[in-house]
Amino acid sequence: MATDAYRIRVEGMDCASCALKIETAMQRMPGVADVRVSYSAATLALRFDQDRISPSTIDDELRSLGYRPQAIAPSPSRIRTERKRLPWWQDAKLQTVMIAAAVFTLAFALAQLFPALERWLYSAAAAICLIPIARRALIGARSGSPFSIETLMTVAAIGAVVIGEAEEAAVVIVLFNVGEWLETFAAGRARAGIEALTDVVPRTARRLRDGSDQVEEIPAADLMIGDVVVVRPGDRIPSDGKVLDGHSDVNEAPITGESVPVAKAVGDHVYAGSINANGELRIETTNAAADNTIARIIHLVEQAQESKAPTERMIDRLSRWYTPAAMLLALLVIIVPPLGFGEDWATWIYRGLATLLIACPCALVISTPAAIASGLAVGARKGLLIKGGAVLETLGKVKTVAFDKTGTLTLGQPQVTDVVSVIGQQDDAVLARAAAVEGNTSHPIGQAIVRAAKARALQLPEVFGGSQAVPGKAISARLTDGFAFVGSPRFAAERTTIPPELATTISGLEREGKTVVVLISGNTCEGAIAVRDEPRPDAAGALRQLTSKGIAVVMLTGDNARTAQAIAGQLGMEARAELLPDAKLAEISRLKEVSPVAMVGDGINDAPALAAASVGIAMGGGTDVALETADAALLNDRAHGVAELVALSQATLGNIWQNISIALGLKAVFLATSLLGVTTLWMAILADTGATVLVTANALRLLRWRASES
Repeated sequence: MATDAYRIRVEGMDCASCALKIETAMQRMPGVADVRVSYSAATLALRFDQDRISPSTIDDELRSLGYRPQAIAPSPSRIRTERKRLPWWQDAKLQTVMIAAAVFTLAFALAQLFPALERWLYSAAAAICLIPIARRALIGARSGSPFSIETLMTVAAIGAVVIGEAEEAAVVIVLFNVGEWLETFAAGRARAGIEALTDVVPRTARRLRDGSDQVEEIPAADLMIGDVVVVRPGDRIPSDGKVLDGHSDVNEAPITGESVPVAKAVGDHVYAGSINANGELRIETTNAAADNTIARIIHLVEQAQESKAPTERMIDRLSRWYTPAAMLLALLVIIVPPLGFGEDWATWIYRGLATLLIACPCALVISTPAAIASGLAVGARKGLLIKGGAVLETLGKVKTVAFDKTGTLTLGQPQVTDVVSVIGQQDDAVLARAAAVEGNTSHPIGQAIVRAAKARALQLPEVFGGSQAVPGKAISARLTDGFAFVGSPRFAAERTTIPPELATTISGLEREGKTVVVLISGNTCEGAIAVRDEPRPDAAGALRQLTSKGIAVVMLTGDNARTAQAIAGQLGMEARAELLPDAKLAEISRLKEVSPVAMVGDGINDAPALAAASVGIAMGGGTDVALETADAALLNDRAHGVAELVALSQATLGNIWQNISIALGLKAVFLATSLLGVTTLWMAILADTGATVLVTANALRLLRWRASES
């Protein structure tokens, strides 16, 4: 069976009950499988059998349900155009509210003029306003959703008219339409959390014409790989690319959430949507608009919103029997008192109808996806990319976080930590001469020495004839006063005598997990330089934040035990060293048996452990890898982001349970007042709408979340 993937936007899907209705209808269609619906992203994704069904048939089914299928734009600028907001007077649901209000107002005015016709006027108004709701209820029933909110409304309105409460029936329908519009408005606010990312990519780009310095302005969405664009100070970069000419500081906060500008020079990578601060750059486009970092973040977040969290799946299962149970309860409220206790039929029919309206599950169904959508959106804006509600929930439950060492807890490249000179030499002189010898090397230790000399602005001696390698031992170069060598302590001991004080210092540095090289001029030992891949500046603070939350931290590394223990001791954590990938995998599996565990790595050589963990978190140093691997990615490439992920998850879980409490608590209160005869029909529908608005507003609070809040 040949299957195709199909993913579209569904306009008009503004609440979780809409999503359930669409999901049920799609699952009933022949040849359709793997249906994923997200009301928060307004998307539908599925797979279909080409021989049994076509995309046009799927679109027609959506239209019959009252929704508008729309192709998904390939790039942020297209998304921005596609989602252009209509003027308020063109909003279909607001138009429905205004029509219903106008019909009710007309009925009210005529009733004042013709009191004898009051019941008929309000009945006619209720019937007119009920037609579109009843139609949606009928379509939903035919598509497998017989117990929708439209069904409850239709039954309640007809029942109210039958018992002589036509005026209340009309008011209830107007309030229901107001509630539907408020849900649309709230859903739009929630979507704005992620859609705001589309606004950071400029609409136009200043492209160089082929073979000339002439600049032409074109739509950013039309940029092709290999195009060269000119980005002036203050402009946003229109596409992912590589700097060909110029140097500047670039603010990457829209992508990574890190507000400190990053220095960029020739050869450095830049992201679409970041802001050029102070120098003109010429940038070669490396990704098409549909594949730049912002577009992929938006796509991945929307896919994440389509995947349901465990709590959301539980609520969905609950809602499938909750509504029929509520209708049964309303029926019992109507018939038991009159039949069993001789009570008045009209009174208990009225109370039963109020119970029916209060029992609407909208607020309960929306409680989890609204919070999840807000959590995913705020995470993306802060450089915390989370691939799904299940991941977001699990993060808040982890009891252990395992870290790879190199590039995760450490910077991923060696740094000069100590410069030791023998008597009569200056530390800076030792470093400068060693940097001159290592000037053209590609070896990480040599590059660390050169970087350190540049950082100190040292004047390097002149080198004659370039450097020569002594394979596996040292590198040499001829300086103004003769040949100099930078090599291992073993090489130095073979060539000359290392002073006892220096030999003792070297042994101590090596016990700290540092790699030491010795500078020799001719046959004289001048000093030693120690390098080590040092911890990230924020690593210790990030670990303290995690342990303060009761989360255990452990280092899992393939590095030697001496180096691992030295770094772990500096950070105050346990280390398990010399682990090959299969040993890391076994360690993660062992930890996972006890409690949920997160693994933090670079997304490449830690892939097995990342996949085995309850949550795999990729550092963002290799952004392409971070976006495509693991369950979550830290685009800001900071260890502190792990603690922020956990804090965001815990804030989201708290918000979910607040929402569930609001939904069920209000229903319990109004159910009791309905049975006591205190709640009227219009109060019942207002309570349901109010619960939905409160739950949505509470979820939107997450969009203002900051790590310090948790």
